Amino acid sequence: MKMKRIVSIFLLCVLLTSLFMVPQAAAAENPNIAAKAALLVEEDTGAILYAANEHQREYPASITKIMTALLTLEAVDRGELSLQQPVTASASAFSNLDEDGSTAGIQTGEVMTLEQLLYCMLLVSANEACNIVAEAVSGSVSAFVDLMNQRASELGCTDTHFANANGLHDVNHYTSAWDIYLIAQECMKNDTFMTICTSKAYTVPATNMSSERELHTTNYLISTWRATGYYYDDARGIKTGSTPEAGYCLVSSTVRSGRTLVSVVLGAQYVTLSNGENQVQSFSETSRLFDWGFDNFSKKIILNDTDTVAEVPVALSKETNYVVVHPQSNVTAVLPNDLDPSQLQRTVHLNSETVNAPVTEGDVLGEITLSYDGVTYGSAPLLAMSSVSASRFLQAEYAVTAFFSRTIVKIVLVLLILLVIALVVYSRFFRGRRRYGSRRRTRAKQTHYRGRRR
Repeated sequence: MKMKRIVSIFLLCVLLTSLFMVPQAAAAENPNIAAKAALLVEEDTGAILYAANEHQREYPASITKIMTALLTLEAVDRGELSLQQPVTASASAFSNLDEDGSTAGIQTGEVMTLEQLLYCMLLVSANEACNIVAEAVSGSVSAFVDLMNQRASELGCTDTHFANANGLHDVNHYTSAWDIYLIAQECMKNDTFMTICTSKAYTVPATNMSSERELHTTNYLISTWRATGYYYDDARGIKTGSTPEAGYCLVSSTVRSGRTLVSVVLGAQYVTLSNGENQVQSFSETSRLFDWGFDNFSKKIILNDTDTVAEVPVALSKETNYVVVHPQSNVTAVLPNDLDPSQLQRTVHLNSETVNAPVTEGDVLGEITLSYDGVTYGSAPLLAMSSVSASRFLQAEYAVTAFFSRTIVKIVLVLLILLVIALVVYSRFFRGRRRYGSRRRTRAKQTHYRGRRR
């Protein structure tokens, strides 16, 4: 008895040891971004690498201007406007503007091209430029704001409401880091937008009311003209924003080694460091996010199109009783560096437990999903690796069986059987009575016959 206990304890220890020896993928160290909300997304795969309060409603300040630029460029793409179209600044475009707000010094009655106004909007964050293009697109700023909210809804933004075209503070003007990402994602598809927002500087030619003016971007990640210590070599745009209520905000992207990361930082602060230096954390935290994303995640092939995933049973064929399935294509995902693709859990979902022949090579028979610790990293349709012919005899047998197994057919057969039974009963009972009745009538007639009178 004592020996059994010792053996049991030994086996239990072995089991516990084996459990602890299973390789685990430790999550990358949390960068703890100093902001009210932050988001980092691998653009090519849509993988969310970092998220903090990404659906929390925040004031976006001048990041709003990316939506204004998007609607303007979409109007250009539809042929309603052109980039070289001259636009005259109306007096109404300057109403409700903050005197201390960002400006390009545009004056009432000044004529600039739409393209020049976009540079004013995206490089120096000119508030008046937003209202000028809003009137050019929709006829009025209020109508344009309605269009902004409509477009936000179309893009899937659920925590966004715009009250103006420039981002000046309004309690009814808010969005979220995730919604800003959705808008930026759409903006990045437009080459003109990316050319403008990634420009370090731009010269606006002399106009009817102004001499030539030089614009320098407010984005410290792509230019050192306004401040040093923030330049990020791989950064591409996108837009800055700041108000006392919103804090310091930045939506940006970066491209390195074929990978594109998009970050959103909302509600960062302007702080004084222990060494006495001042720091705008929307830029410093974005740089940290980018470095963290590149250092801790890698793009890997997690499934090859040549992998044999499963054998699917095949019916109605004398050639074989199964067909092998493989992924439609290679599946690539962004994984933490300490997570090996072999550790991913493979879940196979077949369209049916058994497939009927004929099967053609390339037929979609199911799907495979790869996940780890509740996170899905990729999926792919499963295709038949070869063709399987059908047996005509088995097909015919199956067709007959399937036909007679249908509920409606069973009901009809039951009704037919009942009808036949009814006809047999009717035939035996009622026909028999008629014959018996005829004989009685004949005998009655014979009984009452009295012969022929003479």
